[in-house]
Amino acid sequence: MTSTEILAHRLNGAYHGPLISPIAAELEEGSIAAAYAVQLEQVRMWQAAGRRVVGRKIGLTSPAVQRQLGVDSPDFGHLMADMVFGDATELDYTRLQQPKAEAEIALILEKPIPHPDATVADVIAATGWVLPALEIVSSRIADWRISILDTVADNASSGLVALGGPARRLDGLDLVGCTMTMWKGEEVVSQGRGADCLGSPLNAAAWLARAACANGTPLEAGEVILTGALGPMVPVAPGDVVRAEISGIGAVETRFSVPDKEISA
Repeated sequence: MTSTEILAHRLNGAYHGPLISPIAAELEEGSIAAAYAVQLEQVRMWQAAGRRVVGRKIGLTSPAVQRQLGVDSPDFGHLMADMVFGDATELDYTRLQQPKAEAEIALILEKPIPHPDATVADVIAATGWVLPALEIVSSRIADWRISILDTVADNASSGLVALGGPARRLDGLDLVGCTMTMWKGEEVVSQGRGADCLGSPLNAAAWLARAACANGTPLEAGEVILTGALGPMVPVAPGDVVRAEISGIGAVETRFSVPDKEISA
C-alpha cells in the first residue's frame, strides 16, 4: 500500500478502535494536498463499502481557530448519508470520538456549482433551502492534538449532523445578522451570529465551491453544505440534550444515547 492508503486505513480503524497519534509528520511533503489525498482515500473506501456522499462540511471558519492552528483559510470534509439525521432524533454516542457540538447554517443545493472561480452569486443561484443544523465534530486523533494537516486528513474532524427546520428559501433571510444561541440542557453554552462565519455563511460556501473544484470534486445538486460554526463548540456526553436556535432561520435539537454499559453501571 502507498503511504496515503496506510494513513487512511489507520484513521478509518480509529472509528471503532483506539484513537491514534497525530499523523501530520507522516504525510508526504507535509502538505495540505497530501492531507486531502488521505481524506479522499477514506471516502473511496467508504463508497466501496456502500456508503454515499451527500454533502460537505466547512471547518475552521473562525479567525480565532485559524490563528490557533496557524492557517489563514478554512478546510472541508465529506458528509456521508449515514452521518445525517433529522430534528429531535437520538444520536448514537458510540459512533462518536471525543465529540463536540456546534451550531451552524446548512444549505441544500438545487443546482451544481462547477466553477473553479465560484462567487457568492453562484452560491445564491444554486441554493434551494436553508436550515439550522447541529454538527457533532469528532476527532480520531487522541486528545484533539490536531494540526491543520491532521484535521484535513481526518475528514475535517467530521462526526454526525442533525438538520432542523423549518426549511426556508434564501429570499429575505439575514444570514449575516442572525443570532445563534445553543443550550446543553437548560444552560446556554454557545452564542454567536452569522457574521462570525467568515463574515457570512455565503462567503464560506463560495470558498468551499472553489476549494471543491480545485480538489477535483465540485459541488453537486442535492448536496448538504454545513457552512461553519456560528459560535464556540462544546463537548457533549451520553444523555446530553443540545438545542440551538438561529433567529429568522429556525431551531434544531438532538440528544445523545446512553450506552447500555452506562445504564447498567
